[in-house]
Amino acid sequence: MSAQRPESAPSFSLVDLKGSTQAKKISWESFDAIALPIHSVDAKVALLKTTLDSLALAEVNRSAESLLELFADATGKAGEIFDVQIDHPTIKHLYLVGVGDESADDLRKAGAALARKTKSTGSRVLSAVNTKAATAVVHINALILANFVWNLKSKKELKVTRFTLVGGFEKELAKAEIVGYATWRARELIHTPSNIKNPAWMATEAKKLVTSAGVTGLSIKVLSGRELKRFGGLLAVGNSSPKPGPRMVEITYAPTGSKNWPHVVLVGKGITFDTGGISLKRPYDFMVPMKTDMTGSAVVLGAITGAAQLAPKVRITALMMLAENAVSSTSQRPSDVIVQYDGTSVEVTNTDAEGRLVLADGLGYANLELDPDYLIDIATLTGSATLGLGRQYGAMYSRDAKLAQTFTQAGEIICERVWRMPLVDEYADAIKSDIADFNHITDTEHFSGGSITAALFLEKFAGDRKWVHFDIAGPARSEIDAGENQKGGTAFGVRLLIEWLTSL
Repeated sequence: MSAQRPESAPSFSLVDLKGSTQAKKISWESFDAIALPIHSVDAKVALLKTTLDSLALAEVNRSAESLLELFADATGKAGEIFDVQIDHPTIKHLYLVGVGDESADDLRKAGAALARKTKSTGSRVLSAVNTKAATAVVHINALILANFVWNLKSKKELKVTRFTLVGGFEKELAKAEIVGYATWRARELIHTPSNIKNPAWMATEAKKLVTSAGVTGLSIKVLSGRELKRFGGLLAVGNSSPKPGPRMVEITYAPTGSKNWPHVVLVGKGITFDTGGISLKRPYDFMVPMKTDMTGSAVVLGAITGAAQLAPKVRITALMMLAENAVSSTSQRPSDVIVQYDGTSVEVTNTDAEGRLVLADGLGYANLELDPDYLIDIATLTGSATLGLGRQYGAMYSRDAKLAQTFTQAGEIICERVWRMPLVDEYADAIKSDIADFNHITDTEHFSGGSITAALFLEKFAGDRKWVHFDIAGPARSEIDAGENQKGGTAFGVRLLIEWLTSL
């Protein structure tokens, strides 16, 4: 299955060099830049010399030693990059890229550095920075995602970078394109402003992505209006913006013969804009990035459409819980009591803790109606998770240590890392209510651990399923334009979920 490349994403091809005779067949006129690795250990000169020799670059007329003499302070640290201007009819740049110890994470950083150096230039790059199949997916994902750009400028010139990679890793390239482009599509949804993006728009975009995936057994249905009458949390939040109102999108990957495969249900928070509702966000600057509060729904959409193209022997259902949390005459109020899909009554004490209400409906629906073997939810849920883990790790909650470990391992492989957090039963008092089954957020000031208490609340709706909750409020947003990320939404979790789903 070939990936559908977004229009502004880089393209890739491979050349498998096994000796100078093949190298000499390369048409150097096809490139205007060459990228070579520098190792962080003493062998960096030898590695560079070997690469130069294998590419038959005698016409560049520089030895490895003389190249490195130009940059005496070169260390080979991952992501370090030097631009050598060379005298050649077509090749104008020779990039020396630090690859550290050539670990997956170092080659991710090297890929991001090379991508940023060539971003939006329309360059034709021959790269020997990574030649190993074991690290190809991570490296290529970095080349793709560091090239990501999204804006609504009226005048913009599209210049797509074209990479020719040295190596014989066809399968890894195919997977990397599927995973990288799925993440790219999710980022496009996340970056779309909320005057365009509402629950109905998200549902339409989901239909387009499901269709364009071209996978047999991938289907979609959208619930709205009276079809949502049991979804008390989704209605309580989404009816604050009754036009178009909330949606639940259910996407299913169940090809012929999949009846006895493990069934995974993914539930994603999809708040297309979060004002905080009646409990208005303060200071108001906190509201500016809230167009990204539907990241969880974009992530599960990217994960199921990407994973389906890789044809794992897993049945997958993705639930996008879509609503806008607005301020209006139909907004829910602090002190309201709602009834979730599974019949649980919940006292609402802060309307800015709306994400767990829509997730609770999704978890309850999955538990009662879909019979999942694994139940996973993902959301930009709490600022507390960011305070605890920063922006490099997602917070992960689960009672199942073995299951949690599989996600930790998948995160290490694909370089989207998660950290298992404790479900502290002593904190359960935080969600007690005098008038309902639960209070969805503590109304007392002596409790901390807001990410933990949110997870304890969600656990109540997962039944006895093998459940994992991801609070990705930290890594889902980047405050700066650097590395693999443009400032804004990162779509953290797409790569992690695809890696895990395809490993079952």
